[in-house]
Amino acid sequence: MTMTGRIAEPEEQAPRLTEVHAANGSHALARFGLLRDLDHPRQVFGYLTPNWYASVMGTGIVAVAGASLPEQFRGLRPAVTAVWATAATMLAGVTVLTALYWRHHRAIARGHASDPVMAHFYGAPPMALLTVGAGALLLGRAVLGLRVALDLDWILWGVGTLAGLGAAVAVPYLMFTRHEVREDSAFGGWLMPVVPPMVSASTGALLVPYAPAGQARLTLLLGCYAMFGLSLIASFVIITLIWQRLVVHKTGPAQMVPTLWILLGPLGQSVTAANLLGGAAHLALPAPYSTGLLVLGVAYGAPVLGFAALWGCLALAVTVRAARERLPFSLSWWSFTFPIGTCVTGTTGLALHTSSAALRVAAGLLFLALVVAWLVVATRTVLGSLRGSLFLPPEVSGTAGRAGRANVCSLS
Repeated sequence: MTMTGRIAEPEEQAPRLTEVHAANGSHALARFGLLRDLDHPRQVFGYLTPNWYASVMGTGIVAVAGASLPEQFRGLRPAVTAVWATAATMLAGVTVLTALYWRHHRAIARGHASDPVMAHFYGAPPMALLTVGAGALLLGRAVLGLRVALDLDWILWGVGTLAGLGAAVAVPYLMFTRHEVREDSAFGGWLMPVVPPMVSASTGALLVPYAPAGQARLTLLLGCYAMFGLSLIASFVIITLIWQRLVVHKTGPAQMVPTLWILLGPLGQSVTAANLLGGAAHLALPAPYSTGLLVLGVAYGAPVLGFAALWGCLALAVTVRAARERLPFSLSWWSFTFPIGTCVTGTTGLALHTSSAALRVAAGLLFLALVVAWLVVATRTVLGSLRGSLFLPPEVSGTAGRAGRANVCSLS
């Protein structure tokens, strides 16, 4: 199966879905313009893939980035708290729909792991859990109280970390042993299963002060650094493969262009992790180790943000070029959100540790870009969800001209 292949389904599924699509608008909700592209509301959980969690990630990172900005202005805190509450609600909703999907369409759902594109998106649910958990500690404490917010964060961090480590091992294993991968298959989605441990490292740093002093706190800190290295080295290997694919095989179909932004994810998140962990190191390690780790955050962060700026310019140029030719909306547009958000948090961490006025301004400008991107993508997603088109398989929701995977490739 190639990068643009489709997930195998029962033979009778396609004709039935085609008939369903032809008869859309027949249910009561369609009379009010709701789910008019579906024959029955049950289809909302008839084709639900793990990439839907990218919308939770993209929403949650707006809240986390806003809460940590070096320049706070009036009204920001309540606004991003509301965004976090939205992300938490989305997480609960997508999880319920996913459970219904697995209950009623287990064979199709299990087939996602065998698909060389969809399998990578099992990295999205862990990152959604971790992002919402971090938001609970940073913002939810004002609503829920510190005790409840902290307990919620520990739970989401624990589940998200275990799931992320599982994805980081299982998906590459499937690539090595089962998936058919062509020379031109490398794309941003390959980063999805290896980035969750980096998110665990970043969000785990926030929990270091609340871990019991002594060996428990030290174990948490060192474990976060181990996950930092796990994700960092794997990401650099994959980024090299993606660069080689772009040079030799070019950018590919327009709807895959948003996935180029995913490369900013491990770059920005690693800078975030390095600075957060460095700032917390003194709570578990004595000098000079804690001092060295604090210095590492700056020594590592500044050069990597430089490369992130280079890649951001390249991704922007390619995106503008694709938009001029036609860049149809799909769930892959969520790739414009979470990666930019990690650059906001990375720039913020570096700004706080260096007292750089330029970096403080840069963090604010990046946050503004993040908010604009989120508003556009969230609005388009809500409209597509209300129509029901985003809940249909790609062969039903659009023509073959959408490269067959537009609604499947929701990346972050």
